[in-house]
Amino acid sequence: MSPHCQIVLASTSPFRQSLLAKLGLPFITSSPATDETPLAQESAQQLVLRLAKAKALAVADIHQGIIIGSDQVAVVDGQIIGKPHSREGAIAQLSAQSGKTITFYTGLAVYHTESSTMLADIEPFHVTFRDLNLAEITAYVDAEQPWYCAGSFKSEGLGICLFDRLEGRDPNTLVGLPLILLCQYLRQLGIKIPG
Repeated sequence: MSPHCQIVLASTSPFRQSLLAKLGLPFITSSPATDETPLAQESAQQLVLRLAKAKALAVADIHQGIIIGSDQVAVVDGQIIGKPHSREGAIAQLSAQSGKTITFYTGLAVYHTESSTMLADIEPFHVTFRDLNLAEITAYVDAEQPWYCAGSFKSEGLGICLFDRLEGRDPNTLVGLPLILLCQYLRQLGIKIPG
C-alpha cells in the first residue's frame, strides 16, 4: 500500500485532532454524518465499535485514503453516561461518580479505501474517582466548565485532581483516540511511524 496515502480523521473534535497531530503525520478532517442513536439491546462496546466503523465509512464516501473513525462512551454502574451540557448537569454527574470507577470504551476504526480493508477494535480505560465533596466538585466545574466532556472532566487538565487511579494501556484513549492501537493499524497499512 502507498506510504503517501492521504489520512483523513472522520471527526471535527479538537481533542482528537490534537491527539492525531502527535504522530507528526499530515492529515485532513471531515465531519461524518452519522446517526449516533444506540440500537435496542446494544452494549456500550457494540455501540462504539459500530459507530467508529460507521463514521469511517461515511467519510470514505467523500474522501479516498486511510480514514480514521472513533467513538467513545463512558459507563458507570452499568449505564452509559453522556455529556452534561450544563453546570448543574456536571455537578450532578461528578457527585454520582464520587468514589466510583467509570469505564470509557473507545472504538477505533481505520478504513483503507483502496483495498476496502477495515481494521477495528475497542480500547477500554478505567477512571477511579476519589471521594469528592460538593465544594471540590463545584470548584472544579467552575474552573474547567466541562459541559461537553462525557463524565464531566478533562483528564488532560485540572480533572486529574479528581482521581484516585487511572488504568489502561494508553492514556490517549481517555481523551478520545487510542494512539497505540492507531499506530499499530497504520503500520499494518504501510505507514511508517516515525516516518
